[in-house]
Amino acid sequence: MNQPASSPVSEEKLTDATRWLPGLRAEIAKVIVGQHYLVDRLLVGLLANGHVLLEGVPGLAKTLSIRTLAAATGADFKRIQFTPDLLPTDIIGTLIYSPKEERFHTRKGPVFANLVLADEINRAPAKVQSALLEAMQERQVTIGDETYPLPEPFLVLATENPIDQEGTYPLPEAQVDRFMLKLKVGYPTKADEREILDRMASTSPQLSVNAVTSLEAIQAARQQVNAVYVDPKIRDYIVDLVLATREPAEFKLNIAQYIQFGASPRATISLTLAAKAWALMQGRAYVIPQDIKDIGMDVLRHRVIPSYEAEAEEMSSETLVSAVFDAVPVP
Repeated sequence: MNQPASSPVSEEKLTDATRWLPGLRAEIAKVIVGQHYLVDRLLVGLLANGHVLLEGVPGLAKTLSIRTLAAATGADFKRIQFTPDLLPTDIIGTLIYSPKEERFHTRKGPVFANLVLADEINRAPAKVQSALLEAMQERQVTIGDETYPLPEPFLVLATENPIDQEGTYPLPEAQVDRFMLKLKVGYPTKADEREILDRMASTSPQLSVNAVTSLEAIQAARQQVNAVYVDPKIRDYIVDLVLATREPAEFKLNIAQYIQFGASPRATISLTLAAKAWALMQGRAYVIPQDIKDIGMDVLRHRVIPSYEAEAEEMSSETLVSAVFDAVPVP
């Protein structure tokens, strides 16, 4: 698709809004070797104001990547280690009674931060996981009778381990849908692994990171994301992709028996915002179909729920999403 005749974002504004991105990538690369897919998607979440769920085996720098991103952006960072005995008040905070003053004081929890790492989120029971729901969706927390807004920007970055299922609790579908992106983090390449060895095989590896941008710059970039142009044909393409996960027969797809639930309208919104952020990161002020394909799997893989029949035939949600992308005509 050619560039639209009149783009809402000028090239000068686009350059100014994303001037900090190369420096941020370089600063993160001082600590994180490779993992460009992971870093780029974290930046998409940051620009598109969407929460990110990371799935991968231990030792793939998921936690380190998030911590490094927080340090390089100057964001307030909090880490919550999810465990079976965690309570909702350990996340959002609670009221503490002062006998001396004879009144309650609010003690805010670690959720009051710009970047919140929910480490191994599936190790806590549902009532604790649901404590994040209001924070993730409404960007606010209720403690007692008072409601407190969360700082801006606010992003939940959660990790889960796919191989160790003992003592874990499946995330409620309502919470999974709140994550804009779900990333599958893989092993590094041979060259990257060698560099990890050279850099990290020390009793005191150098992991210092400087803040190379500001929260104000990130907020300004988010405003430019809103102005990225999405052609009506691209909008129709996004809607068709989501509809194909619910009514695949309308797109000549014989996979209806393999899909228990299709993607929700929240997927349509998330796919559009993520594609706009991805386009901005590529230096464009408009979205092309390839942007949708590049980011679409990360937006849809956790929203298309395979049926029991699909599981019996070892068909994953990725397989179903790929079939949808192959079937829906590209504008």
